Parts: sequence; C-alpha cells; structure tokens
Amino acid sequence: MTIENQDPLASLAALSEVNAKILQASLAAVSEAQQAILDWPPFNSAHEGFCVLKEEVDELWDHIKTNQKKRDLVAMRKEAIQVAAMALRFAAEVCNETVGRK
Repeated sequence: MTIENQDPLASLAALSEVNAKILQASLAAVSEAQQAILDWPPFNSAHEGFCVLKEEVDELWDHIKTNQKKRDLVAMRKEAIQVAAMALRFAAEVCNETVGRK
C-alpha cells in the first residue's frame, strides 16, 4: 500500500507510531552502547569490533531460527538492541585512522 492510497491523517498517525518505536529502540541501543563502553575496553581493531558485532548478530539469528510461535520476543528484541549498540560502538571506535587501519 502506498501513501497516495491512504488517508493523510491515518498515514501521519502510522508514521508517528513507527517513529516512536524507532526512537525507543534507538535510545535503548545508545544506552546499551554506553554501558558496554563502561564495561569493556575500546575495540582494538576492525577485526575485533566485527567479531563482537558478529557474535551479537549470531545470537539474534538463534532467536530468529526458533519456531515463530515459540520465539521469546523480549529476548529477541534485546539481542537486536545489542546488535545496534555494537554497530554504534564500531562506528564510533573503529571508523577512524588510528583503529580503522589496524
């Protein structure tokens, strides 16, 4: 369904709901990234950062592979937030001349 086919007010309300959910998830990811920075040293290289990010993606994948009716949606969301947090850390800590070229 395209926006042209929808009532403009209904489209705006749906967009607002999606934006609120994205903002909530984004704030959770930033909070998770900040806690990880306090708990763990900075990534030493792109390889290390990628391995940490991949580990989180693999944990999310484990939830996704579970039968749809048996998925723990709270745990799956938590893993998705951790993926986003590690991607933020990677962007912040690795994508620079010092660490990114190691």
